[in-house]
Amino acid sequence: MKNKTFKAVDKRRKRLGRGYGSGKGGHTVGKGQKGQKTRKKLSILFEGVKVKKSFIKRLPLLRGKDKFKGKIKPIVVDLKILNDLPAGKVDISYLIEQKTVRKDALFRGVKILGNAEVKKKFTIALPISNSASKKIIQAGGKVLTK
Repeated sequence: MKNKTFKAVDKRRKRLGRGYGSGKGGHTVGKGQKGQKTRKKLSILFEGVKVKKSFIKRLPLLRGKDKFKGKIKPIVVDLKILNDLPAGKVDISYLIEQKTVRKDALFRGVKILGNAEVKKKFTIALPISNSASKKIIQAGGKVLTK
C-alpha cells in the first residue's frame, strides 16, 4: 500500500538515448550504425590507424623540468620611464608599488635598458644593460646587480 502523504520533490530528468521509449531513436541512440566508436569510449587523441602525420607525432618533444626555460622573457623598462619616478632605490617591489609594471613582474622579472638619459640618482637592484648602467653611474647613481 502506497503512502499518499509522500510527495516526490525532485522530478527525474528524461534519460535520452536509452532505448525506443526515450524519444531519441532506438538501438543506435545517435552514435551511427556500426564500428568502434559505437561500442566504447575512445580517447580524445584517437585518430584511427593514421600514423604518418598523427597529432602526437606533430607535437614538439618538450620533455623535462626546464621545458619553458627561455620562453618567458623579462619585462623591459627604459630609463625614460625611471625619469618619471622619484629618485631612490629601484627594485621589483618598488616598480609594482609605483604601478610602472604589473604584479606578474615577480614571476617574469624586469630588465632595465638604457634608451634615454638619466636626470636623477637611482640605486638599481635589478638586471640592467651595460649602456643603462653606464648612464646611471654618470648621473651619480649606483648599480647593485648586473
